[in-house]
Amino acid sequence: MDSKASTVAPTQSKPKEKDFLNHLEAYLAKRDGVDKLLKISRYATKIILASSVLPETVPLTRRLKSFESSVGLSRKAFRLGKFVQDVNALRNSHLDSKQEIFLSIIAYGGEGLYYFVEQFIWLAKSGLIDAKHSRNLQKLSAWAEFIGYIGSISLKFRDLKRINEDEACLNSSIEIAVSRGAGCKEEEERRNKLREKKLMKKLSVVQDLADGLMALADIQDGKGRFSDPLVVSCAGLLSALISTHKNWVSC
Repeated sequence: MDSKASTVAPTQSKPKEKDFLNHLEAYLAKRDGVDKLLKISRYATKIILASSVLPETVPLTRRLKSFESSVGLSRKAFRLGKFVQDVNALRNSHLDSKQEIFLSIIAYGGEGLYYFVEQFIWLAKSGLIDAKHSRNLQKLSAWAEFIGYIGSISLKFRDLKRINEDEACLNSSIEIAVSRGAGCKEEEERRNKLREKKLMKKLSVVQDLADGLMALADIQDGKGRFSDPLVVSCAGLLSALISTHKNWVSC
């Protein structure tokens, strides 16, 4: 064997950047990924309709209304069995206090009941169940969703408080290390990850507030103070964009 060949060190390949099409495939393979793209298209359409940009007599207006209604029904099919994720989330939660237990039951229980009832609303709108039950089911669904968001937002504020406390501890450690002339690269990396986590948590709170506003509008049958069609549609689009970003990052 050639002695020179045996001494050549293996070349290290650079880590490949995530391929866009592979990333897109992974995103579209997720139920939430497709659902949120449908949500974006639906609420973008609702904004156009609510803003009165197009006259009612234009054929495109009727097509957009039909499209919006069709997408809304299609999204309900994506909720089949989705309540199971809330059941498992509640089972797998590590709860430290009675308050956390209470808030988790409200958050996951409310959202789980919402997704469970949504299955029957889809069946009613699809014609398999008598449509006379649709109104009561929609009211129950809206209340369950709204209560679930109250619990979810409360839990996320508690999480943000913990993150801020952890970040303050890291900042103190970094300041001490810098004053002593010691390295703190590991602590800075942990702080950066903590700040990314805090940003995503804040976005989740904004998303829950937007979705909670839409649930409140459903409870009030579109007649309340916060039920203006354009405001609700903008809230829906904001929620969809945040959720799409979160799902894309998590792929």
